[in-house]
Parts: sequence; structure tokens; C-alpha cells
Amino acid sequence: MNRRILTGGALALTAGLALAGCSEASADKASDKPELKVVGAFMPEPAMDSMASGFFTVTNKGSADKLTSVTSSLAQRVTLHSTKGNAMKEQKSFDVPANGELDFARGGNHLMFEELKHKPKQGDKVAVTLHFEKSDPIKIEVPVKAATYNPKPGKHASH
Repeated sequence: MNRRILTGGALALTAGLALAGCSEASADKASDKPELKVVGAFMPEPAMDSMASGFFTVTNKGSADKLTSVTSSLAQRVTLHSTKGNAMKEQKSFDVPANGELDFARGGNHLMFEELKHKPKQGDKVAVTLHFEKSDPIKIEVPVKAATYNPKPGKHASH
């Protein structure tokens, strides 16, 4: 009788551990995907008729991804740029780190909207689509702010 109780208890314990392992594996699997959100997007009102810049932050609560391109009906081309020191350089892509963020801010990474179809004015909203290596595209409405607008660090409006 004691042997049956011990065997039954061991089987129950083994089954419980196996199920716990499965649910843990499922939770780990969910974090294998990027979980992206775009916050703090803005476009300063451009001084030129042909070019504008754009800024935002991509937050990621999952695995790493890569921003590969950006499109907008406002411009013929939207290019990705980095700034290091005083040198601006076009980039093919930007990494979005796992459980981190990719920041596009004045003096650093930014978008260049080239060959504008029209010059946006303060108060307008510009439709933009961000394309990623793993994640589905993210469509956002980027508000056009005053040319001198510069948000305080860490103060992101959600989109």
C-alpha cells in the first residue's frame, strides 16, 4: 500500500513538473518575438520646401528587431540617418535592441523626408509607416510641431 502511494505521488509530482516546464517554455517563447511601440513622434515644421526631418522612439519589450525602412506619402523618399559628431550619414537599417529602445532625436538618429510633395505646416499630421525585419509594419501619425520644438528627455507621447 505504501509503495502504491509513493509511486502515485511520484507520478503526480513528475506530471506537475512537466506541466510547469511547458508553461515556462510557452512564456519564454512569447518573449522570442519583438514587442514594438512607437512613442514621442514629431516633425519640426521644415524651413525648406524639399526636405524635412522626423524623430521618435521605438520601445521594445521583446526580442531584438531591425528598422529596415520608412515610407510616407509626404515624400518621394524617406531615408534613415545617424549623426556622430558633426557628420550625418545615411544608414540602411537600425537595430532595435531586445528589451530596449531605438531613439531618433535631434543631434542623433533621424529620418530625412526627401523631395516633399508639399511642405507640411505646424498642426498637420503626417502619415508614416515603419518597416521592420521581423515585426509587421507600424503606421503612425506624426504631428508637425514648431521648427524649434524639442521635447524634454524621457517625455514621450504614445502613438
